Amino acid sequence: MSDTKDKGTSGRKPLSVSRGGGSGTVKQSFSHGRSKQVVVETKKKRPVSASTGGKKPPRTGGKPDASGAGKPQSKLAAAAKKLGITEEELIARQKVLLQRRAAEEKRKAEQEKQQARTKALQEKQEQKAQAEKERGEAEERRKAEDEARKKAEAEAKKAAAEEKAAKSERSPKKGGGRTKTEAAPSQADIEAAASSAGSRRKGGRGSARDNRDNRETGGRGRGGDDKRRRGKLTIASALGDDGDRQRSLASVKRARERERERRAGGESKEKVSVEVTLPETITLSDLSQRMKERVGDVVKFMMQQGEMMRANDIIDADTAELIIEEFGHTTKRVSEADVEIGLDGEEDDPKDLVGRPPIVTIMGHVDHGKTSLLDALRSTDVVSGEAGGITQHIGAYQVQLKSGDKISFLDTPGHAAFSAMRARGANVTDIAIIVVAANDSVMPQTIEAISHAKAAEVPIIVAVNKVDLQDADANKVLTDLLQHDIQVEAMGGDVQAIEVSALKKTGLDDLTEAITLQAELLDLKANPKRLADGVVVESQLDKGRGPVATVLVKRGTLKRGDIVVAGSKWGKVRALVNERGQQLKEAGPSLPVEILGMDGTPEPGDAFNVVESEARAREITEYRERMKRQKQGVATQRASLEQFMTSLKDGSGDIKDLPIVLKGDVQGSVEAITQSLEKLSTDEVRANVVFGAAGGISESDILLAQSTGSPVFAFNVRANKQARELAEKEGIEIRYYSIIYELIDDVKASLSGMLAPEKKETFIGYADILEVFNITKVGKVAGCKVTEGVVKRGCGVRLLRDDVVIHEGNLKTLKRFKDEVPEVTNGMECGMAFEKYEDIREGDKIECFEIEMIARTLD
Repeated sequence: MSDTKDKGTSGRKPLSVSRGGGSGTVKQSFSHGRSKQVVVETKKKRPVSASTGGKKPPRTGGKPDASGAGKPQSKLAAAAKKLGITEEELIARQKVLLQRRAAEEKRKAEQEKQQARTKALQEKQEQKAQAEKERGEAEERRKAEDEARKKAEAEAKKAAAEEKAAKSERSPKKGGGRTKTEAAPSQADIEAAASSAGSRRKGGRGSARDNRDNRETGGRGRGGDDKRRRGKLTIASALGDDGDRQRSLASVKRARERERERRAGGESKEKVSVEVTLPETITLSDLSQRMKERVGDVVKFMMQQGEMMRANDIIDADTAELIIEEFGHTTKRVSEADVEIGLDGEEDDPKDLVGRPPIVTIMGHVDHGKTSLLDALRSTDVVSGEAGGITQHIGAYQVQLKSGDKISFLDTPGHAAFSAMRARGANVTDIAIIVVAANDSVMPQTIEAISHAKAAEVPIIVAVNKVDLQDADANKVLTDLLQHDIQVEAMGGDVQAIEVSALKKTGLDDLTEAITLQAELLDLKANPKRLADGVVVESQLDKGRGPVATVLVKRGTLKRGDIVVAGSKWGKVRALVNERGQQLKEAGPSLPVEILGMDGTPEPGDAFNVVESEARAREITEYRERMKRQKQGVATQRASLEQFMTSLKDGSGDIKDLPIVLKGDVQGSVEAITQSLEKLSTDEVRANVVFGAAGGISESDILLAQSTGSPVFAFNVRANKQARELAEKEGIEIRYYSIIYELIDDVKASLSGMLAPEKKETFIGYADILEVFNITKVGKVAGCKVTEGVVKRGCGVRLLRDDVVIHEGNLKTLKRFKDEVPEVTNGMECGMAFEKYEDIREGDKIECFEIEMIARTLD
């Protein structure tokens, strides 16, 4: 048929439609006038059979869906049969293919988007680079134009000056020519000449346009009426009165000055020599200011000497002195320590001195009743607030007696750890009271307090406390004091001894009378009308008030608002508070007060002074801080070198460190604990306080403990919430203490645990080798007989040959016949083998011993 023939000749599958019957041809038209006949074949509807249940069969000519349900059922069945699978599997495969195709299209779209973004970014970068390049070219052109304009202005000025000089030489004609004002070219003329010269040099489009405009306006410029030469708008130009401009008075003065210099032949002025105050180091800019020279000249001189330096570079005093001499000046050398010159002020005039209360320090052994005695004098109860019943920081109080006299008391701790505090108390005091318990007599800290008082050369008063107890013996106390060169008045000496009872409040009047009598003999005086100075007794970091320093005024009057320097800290006094919490406006001599407003906690024992300005305070504290850092660095290097040499000598190697982060309530407690822990150190173990300060525990302390791997020891302080949470998270141990000797005992126990155990060797027996057996897979075994003591399996052995030790090791095997036994006693035979050693012979002797590890403790 024609359809079959056409289909076979064309090789194409005929088109099909969903409805209608029969066949025909359709003409398809293409571009460029081409056309083609296409055979169209239609199929009839499938008749409804009984198997379909009377329902209309699905359409087969529509677009198939993703599941392939739109395809004719017969084609699906045929395709599935051809592939040897079921229709459901074929539909599933088609779904997978469609999903893969969709994923591939999505991936291609993402790639195209990425390529587009990359291309856009590259284009943006290229545009930015092009813009930078154009900006650079424009900047270069602008610089070139500025240089050309400046050069043209200089040439115009030079030409105007030459013309003026030439005209001034010629005498003007009477009634004709120009006046002096007209002979001098105006500034506008100079600028116009410079502008025109610049335009001629630049050329190009701009100059051509200007020339064209000049031709069009008759040579008057672009705007006419010589507008370009007028400069900026002024009142005169606005009123139209600038037709005849005259030179300013300043310009005339400058011209006369230049003419005067020209006539003088260019002779330079004589340089004035100045005295330059030169510190140990100085910058070139500061040196130039002190010499009154230009910085550029000093830098140029250094470059000529082969030193490429800038204005902010620092040079030493010797180099600076050479520069000063080269510039013709004189030098006055000063030291950095000169900043403290005059800090203590001048000596007081005897006419200005008035009486002041005595400063009394109460010293003695722990638990001898020092604070209780002071409480009895002050009618207060401070003891109940002390942890463990002992004083752990210096207390400063002032007591007013019934007679109206005042006495300032310093209460020092009696524990052995507070030796430095007692030394400071003795150094700042006028009178030292040594408190000795009548039932305990003289103790180690009593002896130490006597030594500090003698070293400070202050008078001593002995207070024999607790005389109300049944076992009290005051005579024994006075007798024991004779051994330490303390001879009381009752025994022919010059030291006053008063029997008191802090609990019963007896003998207090006699004690205060003895203090007043001693103060009258000393004739204590001070000048209250001068800048105050004194000593820092204690310092702490208060959470609400900040750094708080307890100071004792020795001279002058400390007022609110004064600028105070204490050690390496300074501040402006914001408040003065006495021991009762009362606010004061000023504090006179011998009065202990707390000051607020410091920038940090000063060290106890530091001297404090009032200075006139904040600049002086900063200069002094910066110098002291710098010196402190240098001393700490030198001490650390020396200690490290000594430790290294010690470890080389004894072969012990590194020292085991116990790092500790220490926080205390006051600076004095931190200092005392640190010194006590340092005394516990030995050649093998050491307590290393990596950081110690006053104040509560913060997050920075926990972070420092984490980085150093150390616990945090808190003495009378607590950690805040954030620090506690961080410590729990990081596993940092925080130990709280309220009594100092408990802290020291814990550290001592920790250091004892770090000590290597001591080896103790114990001899247990001898054995003689009777015969040597060589056993396969075992090695050499010695047949021995125990001649003395006992031999135990695993014990240490030494092999003796001709009474010379040739091997030392451990016993590997101990047998009786074929059985392994734990020990063999005297007179019995056994088999023995050594660990990793087989050079044994008949006649050798074996020495057996045991090693016992004994734990060591710090003394």
